[in-house]
Amino acid sequence: MGGVLAGRVDAHVHLSRWWPRIRETGYRPDLDYSVAGLLAEMDRAGVERALAIQMFQAPSTEEALVEGRASATASAGRLLPVATVDPTRGSDSVAAALRAIEAERGVVGLKLFPGYLAFYPHDPRLDPVYEFAHRKNLPVLIHQGDTLEGRGLLKFARPLEVDEVAGRFRDVQFVLCHLGNPWIEEAAEVVYKNPNVHADTSGLLGPPTAPYFDRTVTLCRERILHSVLTVGSPEKFLYGSDWPLEDLRTAVDLIEGLDLPEPDRRALLGGNARRLFRIPEGRPGRRAPR
Repeated sequence: MGGVLAGRVDAHVHLSRWWPRIRETGYRPDLDYSVAGLLAEMDRAGVERALAIQMFQAPSTEEALVEGRASATASAGRLLPVATVDPTRGSDSVAAALRAIEAERGVVGLKLFPGYLAFYPHDPRLDPVYEFAHRKNLPVLIHQGDTLEGRGLLKFARPLEVDEVAGRFRDVQFVLCHLGNPWIEEAAEVVYKNPNVHADTSGLLGPPTAPYFDRTVTLCRERILHSVLTVGSPEKFLYGSDWPLEDLRTAVDLIEGLDLPEPDRRALLGGNARRLFRIPEGRPGRRAPR
């Protein structure tokens, strides 16, 4: 398995005790939602490392960071923490969150949840977050498109809303999560226009037991391929699963089945994420300090 694992990086998983209703929202009700369970699934899917995104539902940034640190340690460095900041909690809370993140070793990125929370990516309250991301060289992942909870507001989560902030903060690298689904063409245009914007393919599929699953896979591959052709290169696209919503093997198969040259598929499945998040080649070891 060691040769299969080499290089593959899932750019979007969640492992948190604050994940909502795991039995109802996980891709199967008996999912082993633990570090051991996730690592076992990563092994079966041939995934070496994964970005473990912390949840905005956590009571505090500090508690989310403690949880992320524990997962990173228990996984021997295969799970890489991505911290989150909630601008709706006020400027003092944002400042405290950034101080806590700065003090935490091993954080590889920041995640924002517009749509779930009532703010646009270009909200001025986020300027300190983007300035921090620039200073620390941390990519910023932004939730895009549909929300798991019906209370979310889609107007905050359209890819077009990232265009303005990507232009204002050219030195910050942004990732449009979920390829902006259902606004995939819009997301591709934002990626094409802005050299500092990328996209991941997480959460595009339901479980294999979902109605019309095979047809959905075919449609998703066509839309991903169209996005790559729109941008003109696969180098700004990242494989992701959105586990526990999506089976890792299903998410990997989605990319492996793309009508692209093998080197391009390998780049999507890990090379691009390694470059963007500065993940060293080979088995997890000590990371260089930021």
